[in-house]
Formats: sequence, structure tokens, C-alpha cells
Amino acid sequence: MENKKCLVVIPTYNEIDNIERMTKALFDLYPNIHLLIIDDLSPDQTAVKVEQLQENYPNLFLIKRSGKLGIGTAYLTGFQWALEHDYELIAQMDCDFSHDPADLAALFKKAEIYDLVIGSRYINGIRIINWSFKRLLLSYLASRYVRFFTSIPIQDVTGGFKCFQAKALKSIRFKEVFSNGYAFQLEMNYRCWKLGLTLTEHPIIFYERREGESKMSWRIIIEAIFSVFRLRWMNLFR
Repeated sequence: MENKKCLVVIPTYNEIDNIERMTKALFDLYPNIHLLIIDDLSPDQTAVKVEQLQENYPNLFLIKRSGKLGIGTAYLTGFQWALEHDYELIAQMDCDFSHDPADLAALFKKAEIYDLVIGSRYINGIRIINWSFKRLLLSYLASRYVRFFTSIPIQDVTGGFKCFQAKALKSIRFKEVFSNGYAFQLEMNYRCWKLGLTLTEHPIIFYERREGESKMSWRIIIEAIFSVFRLRWMNLFR
């Protein structure tokens, strides 16, 4: 990791309660890492806080977008920026501490070998803290559903804690990516797999957010369900 140019991409929308703590946590653990925040015009002034933090953290970067445009396009914006600036390893994670910053080291290390490393909640048992049984069951069954219809050999197909090699992102035509909610995670995994890239999972513990509000909605769930059929169709006829 010390010999690689590494970037962490974090999309934000109303993360004023978390952004300073997350920034400090990442740079305390990894002083040489670079961090890119993609903010969707957060009404709570998350971007303003990031601009203030930039005075103390020269490796902190910010892209401000015109509104709430979706997590998928946020990540693609960050990935494009990463490729334009010649980063070798590009990680993605949430700002709400559901992903433990301490786990990044293992993801980066494995990404020196694999094209895509996925922080997995479903290997070595179900590793999720503070979810209700109903939510746990829904998430687990959703992953089984996706694996059944796509045959992708990944246990946690929708997790958002990942690390890509730059060459993996360069192989994907960003203009063809159609998912923009949480199905975006599935689609990126699927595209990498169908391109013959190497994928692996690393066990993590997923924590329910402590501050702020969840971005999950029924629209996002419905999009994820239909994205599976679209990916399957794409595989069969393209």
C-alpha cells in the first residue's frame, strides 16, 4: 500500500454528523492516502465542512454536484476522476461508519493481487451489527436471489465497501452502466466478473449507521430487483 497511489471515494448527502470524524479517522490511519468526497448539494452544508477540512488535509479533495443525482453516478464521477489522476488502487466506502476505516488496509493489500476486492458481510457467517432480524433476512435472501439469477460467485453482491485496481475500472464502459441506486454495486461486480477480471471477498463487520438517516427507499429496492433481470438479459443476448 505504501508503494501505491491510493484513493478512497466517498459520496455524501447530508453527512454533516459524520464527515469530520470520517476524514480524521482515515488520515489518522493512513496519512498518505488521498480522499475524494462527492457531495450532492447537501442541504446540511456537508460540502462547506469539507472545504474547511481541506485547510488541514492537503490530500482531501471535493467534487460538488448540482443536486441529489444518485449514488451510482456519484461513484462513476469519482472513478473517472481517479483514472484521470492516475490512481492505481481506488476504494469506495460509506461515510456513516457502517464500514470500518481500519478494514481498508486489508482491502488495499488484496487489491494488489485481485482486480476487485469486496468487503463481505456474508462470509464466515453473517457479520452485521444492529440490524433487525427482518432486515437481516431480507438482505440475505436478496443476495441469494441475485446469485441464483446471475450465477455470480460472490456471497455479498450488494455491499458498498470495495477496492478496485485501476485496470478493472478502465475495462468498464461507464456510459453503459445503467443502475443508479444500490443496484449499482451489483452491476459493477457483475460487469467485472463477466469481463473475466479476478474477484475476491474479504470478511468485514458491517455496522448500522450511528448518525444521520438511511438513504434506503422502496424505489431503490425495486430498481435492484429489476436490475437483476436486465443484467441477465444483457448476458444472454450480448
